[in-house]
Amino acid sequence: MPDRFSRTQLIYGAEAMEKLASSRVAVFGIGGVGGYVVEALARSGVGVLDLIDNDKVCLTNINRQIIATISSMGKYKVDVAKERIMDINPDCMVKTYKTFFLPETQDEFDFREYDYVVDAIDTVTGKLAIIEKAKKAGIPVISSMGAGNKVNAALFEVADIYETSVCPLAKVMRRECKKRGIDSLKVVFSKEKPVHLGTEQKSAPGSTAFVPSVAGLIIAGEVVNDITHL
Repeated sequence: MPDRFSRTQLIYGAEAMEKLASSRVAVFGIGGVGGYVVEALARSGVGVLDLIDNDKVCLTNINRQIIATISSMGKYKVDVAKERIMDINPDCMVKTYKTFFLPETQDEFDFREYDYVVDAIDTVTGKLAIIEKAKKAGIPVISSMGAGNKVNAALFEVADIYETSVCPLAKVMRRECKKRGIDSLKVVFSKEKPVHLGTEQKSAPGSTAFVPSVAGLIIAGEVVNDITHL
């Protein structure tokens, strides 16, 4: 009997779909990248999703975030994402945390409960804390590097952090990971040089509808393929 995941099962098979249904994935950051990660994981049949973000939808999110609409403005991103997931797969268990993940809040989370961790946040200290906790718990983790100020979505790559180049955030992460003895880290990054209009550097990066979304979908694909060992 066809169900909502029948087309996915044609590629992965029944056993893989059972693995996805029994998996718990934590997504830190439900923004331009993380929102698309969550969307794709829900549509792939992941059974439990933990959504961690303390931000609310605002007007400037509408150009790139899948959860951002006029009707969702002012609502917590994790709540809007949960509502979407329930409309996609009511069998999915969604746990929401209205928390910014930082070194000061990291003890609120037990990474041993997860099967996979996605880092889609912006702060370097928070990213490093996520990565260190995942490594300590022996849980797979994938980290998003910079997606702002870019216009060529075709330039994203999946690589180890020490194989990255060009991306300013990846440069900082390489240095900090080395300091902490982190010998490997799967990341999604772009070799595109940041684009700036004119000479003025804005405090917030520019972004498009199609660049963060591609990064998020690539990350979701890596998570699904790793869980199912495709």
